[in-house]
Amino acid sequence: MTIVNRTQSLEKIHTSAPKLESAIDRSVPESGPAEVDEETNYFATNPEPPYLAEIQQQVNEFIAFHSGKRRIALVTSGGTTVPLENNTVRFIDNFSAGTRGATSTEYFIENGYAVIFLHRQFSLLPYSRHYSHNTNCFLDYLDENESGTVVISKEYQEEMKVVLNKYQKAKDDNLMLFVPFTTVNQYLFTLRLISLELKPVHSTCLFFLAAAVSDFFLPTSKVAEHKIQSQGGGGKLVVDLDPVPKFLKRLVEEWAPNAMIVSFKLETDEKLLLFKARQALTRYSHQLVIGNLLQTRKREVVFVTTDDAVDYTISEEEEARGVEIESVIIPKVIDAHSTWISQHKQ
Repeated sequence: MTIVNRTQSLEKIHTSAPKLESAIDRSVPESGPAEVDEETNYFATNPEPPYLAEIQQQVNEFIAFHSGKRRIALVTSGGTTVPLENNTVRFIDNFSAGTRGATSTEYFIENGYAVIFLHRQFSLLPYSRHYSHNTNCFLDYLDENESGTVVISKEYQEEMKVVLNKYQKAKDDNLMLFVPFTTVNQYLFTLRLISLELKPVHSTCLFFLAAAVSDFFLPTSKVAEHKIQSQGGGGKLVVDLDPVPKFLKRLVEEWAPNAMIVSFKLETDEKLLLFKARQALTRYSHQLVIGNLLQTRKREVVFVTTDDAVDYTISEEEEARGVEIESVIIPKVIDAHSTWISQHKQ
């Protein structure tokens, strides 16, 4: 039997990519933005994560460390889950490995930002993303020298040294704060908390909302306490989900009214993308929507503002050479943020 490296194995098959013809119809109208009453009701009737006070303390310390010295970005990343039981065995998940958020965080840091990285626990992380969730097993980067010591293989040493140096500088300069979530409820409570803590930072704060947030959830009153039984295999499971309140308008108007807000719009139908992006800007009154198609999201995006729609792309050849679309996206976002800051100083 021939033993192959994971780069030659079946790991290269993308099992997470569905057939495009089976994609859902995204032309269905979305629910409107949440108002004050919906915010009050949601946060009063759903349980606050027990660790929220600990997060608040760390966020406070991080903001105080950087406030007045550099810009701060809140980057959200990864998908949210919707548990079907309190003692969770089954849950509904959102498609996202956190690639956009983790990659963008590195470019924000390289451009002088401090980043609060609000991420799905165990999704991709900045810097370590180069060696996790990869078709290469991490062990493929290692070797054993003549003395029996485990070392980095010679062919990867220079590449890994570059990433290691960037990571160590970000860590030594306290430029990253990792804040995890798993469920959509945890995400919403934590997002609101961090937003309110960032409110005094005003226009030097940037929200880069790349997380894939669930559109529907089960309120606490509807969640089963224990594992839902399969009833011997003959029963059906019918789940009555409620729409997740659209809190982006509350973020724009009340939670962090002077910050620049960037959201994302992912679609599968090119004909709907610009319409949906412009619709989001009208509904939520924020500054920028970055639109992308599921099929080409790693090579093409469109920046949609109230005045314009501008495409940014990299070629397939550039992608094959390791160029990342985020290396184009983030400098453009930073330019827009600079303009936003200058307008708010007037």
